[in-house]
Amino acid sequence: MWWWCSSTKGRSNLERFLLGITPKPPSFSLPQEQGKDEVEYFRLGDLWDCYDELSAYGFGSQVELSNGETVMQYYVPYLSAIQIHTNKPGLISRSQNEVVESESSECWSDSESEKLLSRSMSNDSSKTWDAVSEDSVSDPDATLLLKDRLGYLDFKYIERDPPYKRVPLTDKIIELAEKYPGLITLRSVDMSPASWMAVAWYPIYHIPSCKNEKDLTTGFLTYHTLSSTFQDNVVEGDQSNNKDQEETEECDEESVVNKRIPLPPFALASYKMQGDLWSKTGFDQDRLNYLQKAADSWLKQLNVDHHDYNFFINSSF
Repeated sequence: MWWWCSSTKGRSNLERFLLGITPKPPSFSLPQEQGKDEVEYFRLGDLWDCYDELSAYGFGSQVELSNGETVMQYYVPYLSAIQIHTNKPGLISRSQNEVVESESSECWSDSESEKLLSRSMSNDSSKTWDAVSEDSVSDPDATLLLKDRLGYLDFKYIERDPPYKRVPLTDKIIELAEKYPGLITLRSVDMSPASWMAVAWYPIYHIPSCKNEKDLTTGFLTYHTLSSTFQDNVVEGDQSNNKDQEETEECDEESVVNKRIPLPPFALASYKMQGDLWSKTGFDQDRLNYLQKAADSWLKQLNVDHHDYNFFINSSF
C-alpha cells in the first residue's frame, strides 16, 4: 500500500507529505492464544515519541514547484483533537478530580462527558476563527449508544485556541498527561475502534525561500486511528508481508530490524489549497476528495463537533 516505507522517488508532493507525517510506533505482540492470529499493538507513549523531533524542529517535506524547482516545506504538528474509547471504563486514571479546562478548548473524561463545557474565544482572536467557535452540545442518547457499540468514552480533547496560541503536539500531550496518565500508558488493544486523533500541520517556512507560491501556505488536518481493530495488517519489518522489499532502500534501517506499526491518515482536510501543487494528478485529486469525505463521515458518525475541521472547510481560499 502507498503508505508503506519505500522509496520516495517519483512520488507526488501529496504522497511525500502523507508518507512523511505517518507515525510508526514500535510494534509489540500479545501472547498468542491457540488457534488465534497474533495481535500486534503499540503504546501511546511510543506514538507520542514519534512526534518529539517534529514538534521541536518541524517536519520537512520536499515539494516540487510548478516551475520544476524543489523546496523543503516545513510544518509544525499540533494536537487538534483526540477521542479515546476504552474497552473497560476508567482505564484513564486521573491524578485530580476536577475537570481540566482551558479557555478555548474542551477536555473531559467519561464521568464528565455529559457536561457542556462552554468557553468563548479570547477577545483578540480573529473574526474568521470566532465564526466557527460555537460550543457543541452533548447528546446523552448518542453517548449511551457509543458506549454500547464502541466502548466507553474515557477521554476527549478538542483544541479551540487559534494556531498562534497553541503549543506543539508533544508539549500538549505532556500537559494533558499530567492529569490523564493513560495518555502515556494505554495500548492500542485497550481502545475501541472509535478511538482517534487529529493532527493539524501548519506551515512555518520553506528552504530555499521563494515568493508568490500561495500553495506553500496550505495547512493540513490529518486523522489517525488509535485502535488495533482498525489497523491494517501491515507491520514494517515483517518480511512476509512486504512485496516491495527491493524498493525499500531509503527506509530507516531501524524499521527493517524492528517491527513498527504505520498509522497513515484515514481522513484529511486542507486549508488554503489554492492551486494544483498538491493535486497534480487525477489520483491525488481523487485521494484528497476521498479523505475529505472520510473526515466528514467519521465526525458525523461519532457526533463530534471538530473545531479545526469546521474552520478548514469553511475558510475562503
